Amino acid sequence: MNLEFETRSCPLCCSKAERRVVVESNIDPTKLTEFAFASRKYPEYMHPRMVECAGCGLLYGNPVLSHLTVDEAYQEAAFDSVQESIFASQTYAKLVAAQLKSLGRCDSALDIGAGDGSFVEQMISLGFRRVIGVEPSAAPIAVSKSEIRKLIRHDIFRSRDFVGEQFDLVTCFQVMEHLWEPRQLVLDVISVLRPGGLFVTVTHNVNAFSAKMLGTKSPIFDIEHLQLFSKKTLAALLWNSGFIGVHVLPVWNRYPMHYWLKLAPLPEGMKRNLVEMSRDGKLRKIACSIPAGNIAAIAWKSG
Repeated sequence: MNLEFETRSCPLCCSKAERRVVVESNIDPTKLTEFAFASRKYPEYMHPRMVECAGCGLLYGNPVLSHLTVDEAYQEAAFDSVQESIFASQTYAKLVAAQLKSLGRCDSALDIGAGDGSFVEQMISLGFRRVIGVEPSAAPIAVSKSEIRKLIRHDIFRSRDFVGEQFDLVTCFQVMEHLWEPRQLVLDVISVLRPGGLFVTVTHNVNAFSAKMLGTKSPIFDIEHLQLFSKKTLAALLWNSGFIGVHVLPVWNRYPMHYWLKLAPLPEGMKRNLVEMSRDGKLRKIACSIPAGNIAAIAWKSG
């Protein structure tokens, strides 16, 4: 994999001033596989140089992989986490379901970073009549259900591909960390939401207990993650982009035991053996909810 890096200013407030270097880069291209840019992978514990912005406090990578490198990496990324995707979509569906009464109209919905379409299917179950997913990687789309696959566009999200204020709901789960320009995505989301529409996003929380305890052995420090949000910086991103009624809350993720073991900072050989044992044995039926350090933001477009 040919990696190109570029320097940048803070993607939240555009400041070039760095308060401190949190961690230096440890990326080794020779250790990257086709799963390096896949969702719910085995962590490689590699990350770019991460700095804290002196202006807004955002933790962001500088330098990070170039736009071109990132786009190509996601195009070619592998995918082997269908079961985990289903569990994640069920968690996210509960977040959205809690807001449906306030939303009122549930005609149209868009899921950015749709993967294999598990949450696209959930939105249909929630009553949305017109549902679209957008996903840059080919591999998860290839394993999606045939009736869901036709609803997923193999592309990156661009507001110009959608005419006017047409969506009642836009969702974006575990995507904001991966973007060169997260603020531009949020502005694009506003432009395609109808007045009074809802945006729901989930990100990692850099200030979570698990992240503080594990440090750079936390899976949130990853080659894919170009920035890491806190409750404060995620809320600031949405408020400053024009959303109202922004509310940030913790998320308890529910996954099978083998996935939690995959994330654990254990010796690689031991970890893989434990994961395989939990996939095949009695543990394969056990799923548990853990406060793994994720946060959700609920935000509304005015009107």
